[in-house]
Amino acid sequence: MNNFIEQLKQSGLRGRSGSNFPVWQKWQAVKNTHSSKKYVVCNGSEGEPMIFKDKYILQNYLKEVMLGITIALKEIGAQGAYIYLKKEYYQQLKKNILPLIENLPIEIFEKPEGYLCGEETALINAIEGKEPFPKIKPPYPTEKGLWGNPTLIHNVETFYCIAKIAQNQYRHTKFFCVNGDVPHPGVFELPEQATIEKILKQTENLPPFDFFVQAGGWASGEIFLPHELRQPLNGLASIIVFHAQKHQATQMLEKLLDFFSRENCDRCTPCREGIYRLSEIAQKLVSNKIPHTQYQTIEDILQALKYSSLCPLGKTAAVSLGSYLKKLFVYDN
Repeated sequence: MNNFIEQLKQSGLRGRSGSNFPVWQKWQAVKNTHSSKKYVVCNGSEGEPMIFKDKYILQNYLKEVMLGITIALKEIGAQGAYIYLKKEYYQQLKKNILPLIENLPIEIFEKPEGYLCGEETALINAIEGKEPFPKIKPPYPTEKGLWGNPTLIHNVETFYCIAKIAQNQYRHTKFFCVNGDVPHPGVFELPEQATIEKILKQTENLPPFDFFVQAGGWASGEIFLPHELRQPLNGLASIIVFHAQKHQATQMLEKLLDFFSRENCDRCTPCREGIYRLSEIAQKLVSNKIPHTQYQTIEDILQALKYSSLCPLGKTAAVSLGSYLKKLFVYDN
């Protein structure tokens, strides 16, 4: 095994995009795939509303991120790399990145608008000049990515960590984004196994009022109630705090359903029809009570979203919507 890949393995580093997948396994898969061309992509799309972790890292640790990308280029024998940035980041950071990639086979690419465009196969289509819709996996990008060639895709923080490992400075910390009804929103570097409660306490953001949190992002995250906060985030890196008295469950659900209605590609029946049916049910809800007769219907829709959707959007919707419905609503007999 390559020495640096062995370093990655020994470090225990897992992807920081939320997948929590061992980084060294991705590297090994790309390295082992025979191809005349290979590519590296840094995914800085950060499409989750209310989350700005990647932006913080790019603004404060850009050189480390670039070092991580160049190490990947060398170690897997890639011909080129792309830094894939959402429009806001592209416009703000392009002038800072260009001097760092001069004479390197690295390009900056502006992400098209849309939540789905941050998904790794949609990202590949976008860079190739195609419609930025997700593709069915397998094959995975490590086998067939850009132009059918093996492609290593990591998010911004993962490349930062790769640089720290190469410099023997990796401390098993993680960047956590805290936002919402808190006095000190921001991005904080803490031990990677920190619990939700510890993160809120150490950042002086633990509310004195009745609240709940959504961990993992506003669109894709799960709801955690105050008695559930003593657990690590397990690959997730964001906490949004909601004042329970200021946010009505029905309004939050309708807002989330509206988001998924706008962002889905309309090509997948379980996702398109599932979101539509859940929206119909949500419009008839009174307060935070769900008629018991609707329980099985809701469960069936969530299962279809989770297991039958063609891309991660439906699976994401199943997690966040399911969490909303189970944690913020009661089933009325």
